[in-house]
Amino acid sequence: MPGKPKLWIFLALPLAYLLYFYHLDGTGLLSADEPRYASIGREMADSGDWLTPRLWGHPWFEKPPLLYWMTATGFRLRLGPELAPRLPVAVLAVLFLAFFAWVVGREFGHEPATLATLILGTCLGWVGFSQIAVTDLPLTVAFSSAMLLALPWVAKGDTRRLPAVGALLGLAVLAKGLVPVVLAVPLLFRRRARDLLRGRVVAPFLAVSLPWYLLCYLRNGNEFLRVFFWQQQLSRLFSGALLHVRPPWFYIPVIAGGLLPWLPLVGLFARPAFWRDPRCVFLLWCVLFGLAFFSISTNKLPGYVLPLVPALAAVMGLELSEVANPRPWLAASALLLVAFPVAAQVLPAGVGSGLSHALWPQFEWVWLLPVLVAAGVCILGTQRVAATLLVSMCATAGIVAIKAATMPELDRSASARGLWRAIELRADSVCVAGIQAKWRYGLNYYSVTPLPDCRTTPKPLEVRQTLGQPPYLASGGNGDTQLGVPGRR
Repeated sequence: MPGKPKLWIFLALPLAYLLYFYHLDGTGLLSADEPRYASIGREMADSGDWLTPRLWGHPWFEKPPLLYWMTATGFRLRLGPELAPRLPVAVLAVLFLAFFAWVVGREFGHEPATLATLILGTCLGWVGFSQIAVTDLPLTVAFSSAMLLALPWVAKGDTRRLPAVGALLGLAVLAKGLVPVVLAVPLLFRRRARDLLRGRVVAPFLAVSLPWYLLCYLRNGNEFLRVFFWQQQLSRLFSGALLHVRPPWFYIPVIAGGLLPWLPLVGLFARPAFWRDPRCVFLLWCVLFGLAFFSISTNKLPGYVLPLVPALAAVMGLELSEVANPRPWLAASALLLVAFPVAAQVLPAGVGSGLSHALWPQFEWVWLLPVLVAAGVCILGTQRVAATLLVSMCATAGIVAIKAATMPELDRSASARGLWRAIELRADSVCVAGIQAKWRYGLNYYSVTPLPDCRTTPKPLEVRQTLGQPPYLASGGNGDTQLGVPGRR
């Protein structure tokens, strides 16, 4: 019915707000990457030079410009230090969900599209990376859009959307370099792979991706090629210099956690009917190939596998719509909602000292609520959309609870925002004595003009750091000045 998709979009609006926009600025920028990328975007907005990425006035060729352009747009719109980098990413995540629903609906029907969109929109990994201004979500949006638009060609050789596939892959290259080109290799496994090499596909790809790389090289010379392609792209495969070395199995628990609470639906892939649909097989090949590629790489970070999640969600939605009895699958997903109140209890301490040092969670009666949700799913029976919506609403409540519980501690123990607020009024009297790089990036972001190093420019007050604790402000002698937020414990 024509009105049915509009009804589900209307019901999804409050979920989208709570998941993607509620308390988006509840913490300052986190870790090293977020303030570093945001600083580059701010410099683009201030200087008007949207070609060469610069960090504190110096060329910085770590990533292509797509995220920087998004952040620079946020600063031009005067969104503020947290929302300027984060809001464009969150908006992009929501817009992709609408596109995802449209494409999956055209391919598989309204019910699979509704189920798949609810699954993707409320899984922990997708929501989590929509809240931080790093390159993983823009890459995922561009790459996954290309793979979804390729499905008619995969199924029946329809080439009409292949030019758009080429353009979107070009956009993905602007998000994260050569990675999406490698992830798209499963397209070459098709019998009609020569279609991808025709001018109507290659030309849009080059028209979108090539101009920035060419112009940046012409302006910056071989240093751009050396740093960007060799140091930041190729050497990540085999060099441990970036200190992100992980074991080959690292991504198995990462993907499992990112799919919560929908992880049990992976079991639907064992259905014989799954293997008879070439579109499902293609999407699964994309996931397996990407997982193998990232696993053999020496450097591993959780966000690297985010581009695999939309394909998994699309297949989950289709399989859930076709399984004869959805109740055990959705009930199992409902039971996994217990992970959210447990995380809300454990994470506040874990983000400061590490999960390995967090206290074992104490039982709370709220842990039993997923049992009631599972019972509700069973009562709804084959009304799979209503049952999936019920689990999605509870997942939304769980994610909001995690935000409320963890954001104050994240702001204290992982962001330089509180430290800068404490020293802002006396910044002229402060130097940095020695702190971790991630804190230095964050402090420089909030101070705009980097504070001087105490070794070269001594000041009456010094920013110091004790191992395992947030930085604090101390006098130039041996006495400490207690600031409270963040402070020493």
